[in-house]
Amino acid sequence: MSTKERYSQDELRKDNPMFSRVRATIESAFYGNNVHEVTSVAEAYELAKKQPGVIVTDLPILHTKELGLPQGATQLVYNHGKILGRTASARHFTDDPNEDAEALAGNLREDIYAGHNQKFLKATVLVGLDPSFTIKAHVMMPEDQAFNLLSYILNFHFFDDEAEKMYKKSKFYDEPDIYFYFDPNVQDPDYPKGLGVFDAPHNCAAVFNLRYFGELKKGTLTLAWAIAHRHGYTACHGGEKSFHFDDKNDKVFAFYGLSGSGKSTLTHEMYDGKYDITVLHDDAFIISREDGSSVALEPSYFDKTHDYPAGHHETKYYTTIMNCDVTQDEDGNKVIITEDLRNNNGRVIKTRYTSPHRVDFEKAPITALFWIMKDGSLPPLLKIDDPILATTMGCTLATKRTSAENLPKGFDMNTLVIEPFADPFRAYPVSGDYRDFKELFTKRGASCYILNTDAFMGKDIPKEVTKKIIEDLANDDIKDSDFKPFGNFKGVSYLPIDGYEVHLDDPEYQKTLARRMQDRLDWLNKYDEEHPETPIQAEAKETLENIIKELS
Repeated sequence: MSTKERYSQDELRKDNPMFSRVRATIESAFYGNNVHEVTSVAEAYELAKKQPGVIVTDLPILHTKELGLPQGATQLVYNHGKILGRTASARHFTDDPNEDAEALAGNLREDIYAGHNQKFLKATVLVGLDPSFTIKAHVMMPEDQAFNLLSYILNFHFFDDEAEKMYKKSKFYDEPDIYFYFDPNVQDPDYPKGLGVFDAPHNCAAVFNLRYFGELKKGTLTLAWAIAHRHGYTACHGGEKSFHFDDKNDKVFAFYGLSGSGKSTLTHEMYDGKYDITVLHDDAFIISREDGSSVALEPSYFDKTHDYPAGHHETKYYTTIMNCDVTQDEDGNKVIITEDLRNNNGRVIKTRYTSPHRVDFEKAPITALFWIMKDGSLPPLLKIDDPILATTMGCTLATKRTSAENLPKGFDMNTLVIEPFADPFRAYPVSGDYRDFKELFTKRGASCYILNTDAFMGKDIPKEVTKKIIEDLANDDIKDSDFKPFGNFKGVSYLPIDGYEVHLDDPEYQKTLARRMQDRLDWLNKYDEEHPETPIQAEAKETLENIIKELS
């Protein structure tokens, strides 16, 4: 058994480190007489179909037998109101020294009590798809959230007979199961814009007054990544694919970027079948720091519908669809307009069968990491040979916010922001990720590249340029000798590409680059000021200071 669900009599003590006040409050709610356990994917589907407001389309779901769905099941649509993305500001961690843990526990008790007259549904899934790492997650939500429950079950691995067989032979981790309480119908008066209470050390969370499915998905992954981090894994919010060759070593590429950066596009690009490619996942996986292998955490994909126009072959693999327009085709069938017509950030749970060469475990260590940025001062491709700078650039990954997030009114979407290692869902200090990723460059010898997928000094970088770069690197058509020194910066070079000339002797370009590096240094200094007990490694600031000094 991978994680712990049941306890012996002598373990039922307050001082058991697996217990906490918040966990006790959350887990206890799962055993209420108002809670019904969903025991199959088919049952979850039938409940979701009956949820008021759900639209049953005439678009068939493929692979229903493999998914555990009823034969003839069709794609379901459910639409929300104004909030169409994650609300990061609603998250509160009980182990954060700046939080009042006792007050949060009190709010949690009151909010769970406020919903006790509702009928609830619960289910169990596995997070992690290989016996080397798989953990149980229990979820609970009101009966009128059956659509979200089905989406959760389809996004992760429902705990059916097949899952139980793998779970029984899985590696044991001395951790309690994950418990996730979800109630969009209760609003906490102290947190009118939503409340998420996370007790990551005890693997539990509760979310109130937020209905967006991403809160469930990323909330569960937040807890799973924290468990992985504690047990010798590097937690990855990114995509991983492998190029397999007969005449040379395979290439295992990992892409890290926020939603909308291009990580899914690069992960799933098959290059018209010219290569033997396997895909691990495009959003959530972990890398073993012991042997370099990787494990996918989810079987399915939570994608933007906008990326796949009507008629695109990817739409055949849709299951549950959120915030998307429904209309009728010429035959009177209820169908979807996949592009963002009704609202931004239309979303779908897309099955694993969209990837014909999908794997859940990759034994080979990664050969290259790609930090995907939206930073106009950087050319389309940089190569970083210095492990400290490679880690620092991941730690200060510069990008832009997207419609996948519920942002404050008036927020400028073109604002450059720093998101360490492209992971806004971390439940432990950034210094932990800094250490873990640095090991991939030092211990594993992985190469490091920076991809700019936005624009370079005002000129757009289309995805075709980036995809060609990845193909040429995999093919060894780009050699080390093709890179040119990026000024006098030690261990940094760039790939010359027509139309994206680099003029490091241009004073204006030097100023732009210096400002961007100063932005990164400012972010590091601010983080250390706000987290004096867990500062980021000093070498990160030192390497940026040297670059800024050189540019000045």
